[in-house]
Amino acid sequence: MTDEHHSHKHPLQTDHPEPSSHHELMGIALNDLLVSKGIYDNAEMNAMIESIENIEPNTHGARVVARAWVDPEYKAFLLKDGMSAVESLGLDPGYAVLTAVENTPEVHNLVVCTLCSCYPRFLLGRPPVWYKSKAYRSRVVREPRAVLREFGTEIPTGVEVRVHDSTAELRYIVIPMRPAETEGMSESELASLVSRDSMIGTALAGRP
Repeated sequence: MTDEHHSHKHPLQTDHPEPSSHHELMGIALNDLLVSKGIYDNAEMNAMIESIENIEPNTHGARVVARAWVDPEYKAFLLKDGMSAVESLGLDPGYAVLTAVENTPEVHNLVVCTLCSCYPRFLLGRPPVWYKSKAYRSRVVREPRAVLREFGTEIPTGVEVRVHDSTAELRYIVIPMRPAETEGMSESELASLVSRDSMIGTALAGRP
């Protein structure tokens, strides 16, 4: 899905470019080392990066969510072992451990990477600009309800908001609640209701 499919507000502004983080510098150094050792070349790396950049949430992540909505056994599998569950659909979960968290009437989950921009790219493609911004990374852990409200997502007072911090070794995907009145819809139809933002937690799944 492209950003034009997201009707809610994205108020957080893009920061000015920040200096490369320690993790980014380490990644560059590791890449240079692997190229010099002949493990792969820059053309192969660029091809992999391009394939990841072209991933759309509705072709990967939304497919995972839709299957979880219609298949309780698969959802239990996904919550227990995200990596294996994604692989069972013929998808690549990436190299970092993938953990799925489920939204319920009692709990709303929200994902951030407070250090940089760790994100399940193999499922959701490129992270949105606001996900990488300093404003989102710093505020969402302090005032998650306020940030959600700015995205147009109002969470009732009695619902707990849990913020999950991604790392270089760990990625999260949110299973949003299935919208009401979607009984009888096919998996592909259900997948069309799942947005990138709902799998981060800043939005709810759409309605038919």
